[in-house]
Amino acid sequence: TGKPKREFLWSEDLADACVYIMENVNFRDLSKDKKEIRNCHINIGTGKEIKIRELAVLVAKIVGYKGKSKFNPGVRDGTMRKLTDVTKLRSLGWKHRVELEEGIGLMYKWYLADQQQNDD
Repeated sequence: TGKPKREFLWSEDLADACVYIMENVNFRDLSKDKKEIRNCHINIGTGKEIKIRELAVLVAKIVGYKGKSKFNPGVRDGTMRKLTDVTKLRSLGWKHRVELEEGIGLMYKWYLADQQQNDD
């Protein structure tokens, strides 16, 4: 149906967050009792979600697709939301840099350039 919501993260932002955490976070500081390192996971994401239907419209706009998109209501939607809570990561000083629309545009430009190289 296109109703489920998903969160998307630019792969380089993921890598940046991992390096940031490794360089700046001591997991002992996240531990409540300071004796054991437990329950100190850190979600990495944007904290923003978009409906799959809206994503399809956004991709179509960016790539210049003029056709119609169809969704099959006969197929189960699955989990309706998969949004990470990035409160802890933000409190540690990290935030993603690439917004979804920009990331789609960058990926599309990369794809076009790659296709051009393959044609040569």
